[in-house]
Amino acid sequence: GNIAGAATAIAIGGPGAIFWMWIAAFLGMATIYAEALMAQKYKQVGVDGEVTGGPVYYIRAAFSGKFGKFLAALFAVLIIFALGFMGNAVQSNSIAASFHTAFGIPQPVMGVIVAVIAFFVFVGGMKRIAKVTETIVPVMAALYIVGALIVIIANWRSIPYAFHAIIVGAFNPSAISGGAVGATVKLALTKGVARGLFSNEAGMGSAPNAAARADISHPAKQGLVQMLSVFIDTLLICTATAFMCLSTSVDPAGYVADGSADAAGYVQNSIADSLGTFGPVFLTVALSLFAFTTLIGNYSYCEGCLEFIINRDAPKPSLIAFRLIATVLVYVGATASAGFVWDTADMLQAMIVVVNIPVIVILGNTALKCLGDYTQQRKEGKNPVFLAKNIGLDETNLDFWK
Repeated sequence: GNIAGAATAIAIGGPGAIFWMWIAAFLGMATIYAEALMAQKYKQVGVDGEVTGGPVYYIRAAFSGKFGKFLAALFAVLIIFALGFMGNAVQSNSIAASFHTAFGIPQPVMGVIVAVIAFFVFVGGMKRIAKVTETIVPVMAALYIVGALIVIIANWRSIPYAFHAIIVGAFNPSAISGGAVGATVKLALTKGVARGLFSNEAGMGSAPNAAARADISHPAKQGLVQMLSVFIDTLLICTATAFMCLSTSVDPAGYVADGSADAAGYVQNSIADSLGTFGPVFLTVALSLFAFTTLIGNYSYCEGCLEFIINRDAPKPSLIAFRLIATVLVYVGATASAGFVWDTADMLQAMIVVVNIPVIVILGNTALKCLGDYTQQRKEGKNPVFLAKNIGLDETNLDFWK
């Protein structure tokens, strides 16, 4: 999302798509605050001591009776298809395409390699997933930003053009040459919002599955941290990708065919324009680490949703079958066309947004009360601690906070 997503948005929607990605990120900071806070507020602890939570729990709390249970189960199914299946297909497709462009390795071969490694991590469970991601992600993000800054600084004279292309391209795409020729405001907007959503996941109800596991004293803390994550994700890392591409002489129009973009090739050649042969190698490593950590994170969300659907710990045979299906789709994604996996993922992600956003609106007043309670305690010099009675709530469905 941070690399291939931003590049796809530029190649198909024109540079103006980045402007709409920024707008979506600012709005997304509000939605992700609410959903992360609610994931914390309604999280639960199993008999084994493991914390679980996420949209399925706050959806069930928002709607009483059978409808709440049905909607929560529907959302869990959609998360599995949108993230665990097609979302991960996008990640493996980006990895395979990147290695093919940089080293000439056939995508089916990379598909097998990625699928085997993914299955090994899937079988290891949540602890292995956490260990892998907490080690890789911070270093990966820092190195990528540094690499992008080197390219941008090397082409500093083009920075004003990049700003001009983004702002003008958002409202008058035909005025910008290159990838925006023939683009419309509608295309720039839709690609910018869709790629921004894929990058930061704000409003989708995916990130709260991880947010619920944080060990904190007040739900608002996690909501504020998730807001910061959207800022870093889209307004820093995606913007770094965009300026790295737009500040070079590489024309994004040359990487679009049949409505599908060779995003990996576009970014790799942009970075090679300044860093030579080292550029594509660096980009391939960075993109692969971004994509693979997202892939295994997506899977962890889906395993939790599977357990919610069957209302107990998943029995071993069904869990093995689920892991095998997820692994097969990692391979399928690596060998499928980029246009197919991106478009299918967009469709499924739109479906989970349609379910999640209305629930956030319904619970929005509680989110604001939690923020007010948090800020009041901070003004009093306290480390905020959440008590349901402080914001006028009973303790129904708040077993963890009791």
